[in-house]
Amino acid sequence: MRILFVDLEFDYGIESRGKNIIGHDGFKYSFEKLGHEVIPFYYDQYLPDTKPLQSALLKFADKIKPDLIFFCLFKDQFEHATLLELKSKYVTLNWFGDDQWRFDTFTKHYANDFTWCVTTDLYSVDKYVDIGQNQVVMSQWAAIDSHNNKPQEIQYKHDVSFVGGFHPYRAWFINQLVKNGISVEVFGHGWPNGSLSPESMNQLFRESKINLNISNSNSFDIRYLTSSIKALILAIRSKKSNSQIKARNFEIPFFGGFQISDYVPSLEAYFDIGNEVACYSTPEEAALQINYYLKNEELREKVRLSGQQRATNTHGYIHRFEKILEQIK
Repeated sequence: MRILFVDLEFDYGIESRGKNIIGHDGFKYSFEKLGHEVIPFYYDQYLPDTKPLQSALLKFADKIKPDLIFFCLFKDQFEHATLLELKSKYVTLNWFGDDQWRFDTFTKHYANDFTWCVTTDLYSVDKYVDIGQNQVVMSQWAAIDSHNNKPQEIQYKHDVSFVGGFHPYRAWFINQLVKNGISVEVFGHGWPNGSLSPESMNQLFRESKINLNISNSNSFDIRYLTSSIKALILAIRSKKSNSQIKARNFEIPFFGGFQISDYVPSLEAYFDIGNEVACYSTPEEAALQINYYLKNEELREKVRLSGQQRATNTHGYIHRFEKILEQIK
């Protein structure tokens, strides 16, 4: 197929933050790896003024006449009239990755503008049907297959690490672990150590005995809410009240790391909890499991290897898009 790939080239459209890794190395690369011709249309330059964007995309689509137009909507940069005109001429598909907390405020206003919709929230599928969009595919985030995943000898450098953007709840959670005597190496946008390249991140997964996965959704733990005024204000203002499965859930085991993750509904559909991934619901449970798995190396390695096998066999973006394209045919 000829696929018109409509996305941001840079992270949040900000060049200084680097490439949009999931879009470029996850989505676009997977289409290409599956043998399709992918023609990108990056719209970062239009973010300050989206009015010219509408005609620019319409003209570009008519010029290349794609078999499929793939979107990953960021916000409201595309007008309904633009999306509906494209839908009337071509097969269009949008990846809705935040339906756990954005369906009612965002997705439901755009879902019917596309021929097909992809959701990563099992519990939102019926919501699509309720608004008249019957062509919805349930899929999930995944690991980026294009990054080096060759077998390597494990040489641990860290007991516990975490990779993810700064969030007040994550900072509070890590501080709770510190109070329990657990030191965590932290990387990501907004933290003192800064962000890692994809290759360095994957290497960190392999070099850490335990890789934490910590939610950035609202927490209503009273200890967190009373820890600072900022935490309380964020909890009141933020609509992100439901936790969700993230790409990190798949990246850590895919690249050979052992994972302890916050429990997210339907995670058991992707991993055998206890045998392929460990889960917690509170900082105290996380601390308990961290200490347990640090001491029980043989069991930890067994879980790590089982998780890696599951992830590499079924949880790369190529696996996701192969099934998506089969379904929309």
